[in-house]
Amino acid sequence: MMLIEVKGFKKIEAENLLIDYNGTIACDGYLTTEIKKSLVKIADSLKIYVITADTNGNAASELADLPVELLIIKGINEDLEKLEFLNKLGADKTIVAGNGNNDALILKESILGIGVIGAEGIAKEALLNSDIIVKDSMDAFDLLLKTKRLIATMRK
Repeated sequence: MMLIEVKGFKKIEAENLLIDYNGTIACDGYLTTEIKKSLVKIADSLKIYVITADTNGNAASELADLPVELLIIKGINEDLEKLEFLNKLGADKTIVAGNGNNDALILKESILGIGVIGAEGIAKEALLNSDIIVKDSMDAFDLLLKTKRLIATMRK
């Protein structure tokens, strides 16, 4: 459980972190060592779910030794499939990080939506539906590991 109180924004009581894979934490399908280390640290506070269409076909092997649950989606409406999974977890207790059009709905509906620009950039709808935008996934993880950064940005 992670508790973050942001004056003038909201009280965030999160149990889960739902993360898009390609473009958010992986570049061209691969994770860096730093990302892997951060996922391990965050898993001390949050249950981590990685959701992906697995564009590069290697998400399972890249995440194999990490404390995450992987969900590979294969539907026609990926955005709705991701939203259905978020609702199953509980949007009011789940933080989301993403960058694509298929992440826009989950970024909007989650208790905290973190838009990640990264090497792939960020889709317009994902950007507009995010509570906060960061330049890469390490910055997103640092917001969760060093919560005063999040508080400083989001308070009114």
